[in-house]
Amino acid sequence: MFCNQCEQVKDGSACTEIGVCGKDPDVQSLQETLLYGLKGMAAYAHHARRLGKVDEDVDAFTEEALFSTVTNVNFDIESLFELVLECGKQNLRVMQMLDEGHTERYGTPAPTAVYEGTKTGPGILVTGHDMVDLHDLLEQTKGSGINIYTHGEMLPAHTYPELKKYDHLVGHYGDAWQKQRIEFAQFTGPTLATTNCVLIPPTAYKDRLFTTRVTAVPGGKRLKTNDFSEVIKCAQESQPLTDQQVGESTIGFHHKVIGSLAGQIVDAVKAGALQHFFVIGGCDGAEPGRNYFARYAANTPANSVVLTLGCGKFRIRNEDFGTVKLNGAGEIPRLLDMGQCNDAYGAIQVAVALSQAFNCSVNDLPLTIVLSWFEQKAVAVLLTLLHLGVKGIRVGPAAPAFISPNVLAILQDKFDLGLIGNDPIADVKAAVAGT
Repeated sequence: MFCNQCEQVKDGSACTEIGVCGKDPDVQSLQETLLYGLKGMAAYAHHARRLGKVDEDVDAFTEEALFSTVTNVNFDIESLFELVLECGKQNLRVMQMLDEGHTERYGTPAPTAVYEGTKTGPGILVTGHDMVDLHDLLEQTKGSGINIYTHGEMLPAHTYPELKKYDHLVGHYGDAWQKQRIEFAQFTGPTLATTNCVLIPPTAYKDRLFTTRVTAVPGGKRLKTNDFSEVIKCAQESQPLTDQQVGESTIGFHHKVIGSLAGQIVDAVKAGALQHFFVIGGCDGAEPGRNYFARYAANTPANSVVLTLGCGKFRIRNEDFGTVKLNGAGEIPRLLDMGQCNDAYGAIQVAVALSQAFNCSVNDLPLTIVLSWFEQKAVAVLLTLLHLGVKGIRVGPAAPAFISPNVLAILQDKFDLGLIGNDPIADVKAAVAGT
C-alpha cells in the first residue's frame, strides 16, 4: 500500500516503525522545531510586510527551510540543526524590521500611563497584534463619537506617539487572550480581532466579532479588506458602554528608552542598588500550572528589575513591584513592560547594550531569562536567543512535545537550556546566586 505521508510503498496505510513515516525521531524533532520556528517568524514577517519592511534574504531562507522538510530531502541531523539556528538568525532580522517599521511609522514608544476600563459611549475593542489595522480603524472612526479600546497584545499601541494623537483611543480593556470569552461577552460593542489568539466565539458575542484577512473563526465575520464600516455600524447599533475604570498601568519601556539609561543602570549596579535583571516573557495559556511565572516574578528581590513582553505579562503585572533608584536619574519601576512578544528584539537590544556598558558578554551579565512557552512565535524567539549564543535560558511549564530527548540533551549541552522547576522561590534564589 502507498503511504501518503512518506511516499513509499508500505504494507500498512502509514509508516509506524520509527517516529512518523519511518523517520529518525531526532530528525523529526528538528524538522518540527524548524517548522514551528518558521511559522512564528512568518507571523512577524507578515506584520513587517504590512509596514513596508521586507528582506529578500529572509524570503529565500524561508523557501530553503521549508524545502528541507519535504519528505526524503533532509534526514541529516547536523544540517537540520544548522537550519534551526539559522531560523533564529533570520527571525532576529524580521523582529528588527518589525521594530523599525513600527517606530518609523508611529514614532518611538515612550513610557505612558494607560487608563484601564471603559468610558461612556459606544466602543470598539481591538485585539491581536496588528498596529496597521488599529491605525486604519482610528482614522475611519474620527469624529464618529466611538471610543476605541485595546485588548491583550494591543496594549502597547498606547505608547506610540502617532497613535496617541487620536483622542478617541481612550484606554485598554481586559486581560490576556485566554479570558476573552468572558471579557468579550461583557463588552457591549463589537470586537475586531487582527491576528491569532482569538477563540471561537460563543453565542453571547459571535454576531459582534469581526476578524481580519487570514484570521478567521467559525461564527465570526471575516473582513477581507481594511474597510471597517461594518464594525463601525455594529458599534453604533450596540448598547453603549458606561464609565468603569478598573485601574491604570504604565507601559512603554522600549529598548531605546532603557538604552538611554544604560549609564545610570551601570552606576546603580556598581553601587549595589541594582543587582539582577530578569526577562520573563513569552506566550501564556489558561492552565493553573502556569502561575509559576507570576510567583517567580513576585519573588524577585527588591534590588532587581523585571522586563516583561508578550501576553505572559498579564499574569505578572497586577503585582506591586515598586521602584529601583538609579544614580542621578531618579527612580524607574521595577517592572518594565517592553511590549508585544515580537518586542523580544528590544530585550535583546537591552542585553547587548548592557553587555557593552559592562564590557562583558551577555552570558556574563547578572541576567536570567525565563520563557513561558505556548505557541510558534515563542519558538521563533527562543531560536533567536540560541542563535545569539545566549545560555542558561529556562522554559516551561513543560518541555515542548516536539523536542525529542536527544535533541533536548544537545540543547542542554550546547546552551545550558533547561526546564523550569516546581519551586519558583527556590529558582529565583538560585538565579540570583548564579547556580
